[in-house]
Amino acid sequence: QVQLVESGGGLVQAGGSLRLSCVASGRTISSAAMGWFRQAPGKERDFVAAISWSDGSTYFADSVKGRFTISRDNAKNTVYLQMNSLKPEDTAVYYCAARTSAGYSINYYSRGNRYDYWGQGTQVTVSS
Repeated sequence: QVQLVESGGGLVQAGGSLRLSCVASGRTISSAAMGWFRQAPGKERDFVAAISWSDGSTYFADSVKGRFTISRDNAKNTVYLQMNSLKPEDTAVYYCAARTSAGYSINYYSRGNRYDYWGQGTQVTVSS
């Protein structure tokens, strides 16, 4: 089992920044990938970003490229999502997800059904 706990969400004005954190505990997942997804009210869950635990390779949705970065601290089992130049359309619940088996290129992990564990989510609200 892997437990994921997100934090760092909140209310921010358009153009502002937030940093989300996701702490993983339980089964060692150092050889797998972590992803961030988001879901706005009435919409489907969308991929945001993914990172490989082993080599740090990253992949981003087009909608956040150049504004968001993803990073990890292996020693702390923590993944971060730095969100800059936030827009009202970034408003959503953001979820962290963990993939416990590796072996694919990082863009493979842009699908939610390829993850094994999910956090409870953290709300991000961007006001205009």
